[in-house]
Amino acid sequence: MSLGADRPLHLLAARFVHHRFAPHAHEEFAIGACSTGVETIRYRGTEWATGPGTLVVVEPGESHTGGPAAPTGFAYRALYPAADLVTDASGAPQPHFRTPVIEDAQLAGELRRTHLALSRGGDALAIESRLTWLLATLVHRHTVATIPAPTAGVSDRVAATTMARLADQLVDPPTLQKIAAELGLSRFQVVRAFRQTVGMPPYAWLAQHRVTRARALLEAGGRPAQVAGEVGFADQAHLTRWFRRVLGVTPGAFRNSVQDSCRRPHPD
Repeated sequence: MSLGADRPLHLLAARFVHHRFAPHAHEEFAIGACSTGVETIRYRGTEWATGPGTLVVVEPGESHTGGPAAPTGFAYRALYPAADLVTDASGAPQPHFRTPVIEDAQLAGELRRTHLALSRGGDALAIESRLTWLLATLVHRHTVATIPAPTAGVSDRVAATTMARLADQLVDPPTLQKIAAELGLSRFQVVRAFRQTVGMPPYAWLAQHRVTRARALLEAGGRPAQVAGEVGFADQAHLTRWFRRVLGVTPGAFRNSVQDSCRRPHPD
């Protein structure tokens, strides 16, 4: 859904039994709550467990993975607000959460209710007010401090340059050899610096970045087979493999869920 032309807000509601996410990062915040079961999350080098009554908050750019803690799996609802949406709602620049798992049953319940309201549609002002309260309360209750923007070191600059080059040429990306030559480094040095900063190798970052772009195109009504080529995947099967690894659902299921939400009648 969108809170205006420049304020997209992605939603996900899903149940997972066997699926474990590949390491990936989001450009926006990922804020979710389990309704049933327990999920384990690997984040900042530590394993965490989350279930009903808790919230999960993953900050933009943080590499993480997760999966079910038991054979019965887990179900959850998640919002993916852009960083500026969180800061605008809370009035706090660069909110920082010490841990990804937050014990707050009230807010976990409110997130699930807000997610449901967003997916159903209705009174735009009421929905915006509810979302603003949720984000502001989350930040004011559970952030430890605001953190200054870090001074970029060599690894940070190499990673930033590599990501920019790959994102600019999504369909036909430059080789590592070419990027390394432009930076005056070896391919090994580029990969090592990239992993140190981003938490994954360049090819994995490119694949999850393509998934992010594909998600927006699918949400706008694109067909998976067409979208696959537009974001640089070899074919629909390649898109599907990475889409499931990063988001846990197929592109078709994601597109259908968005269209079902849009088709629901809104009250006058």
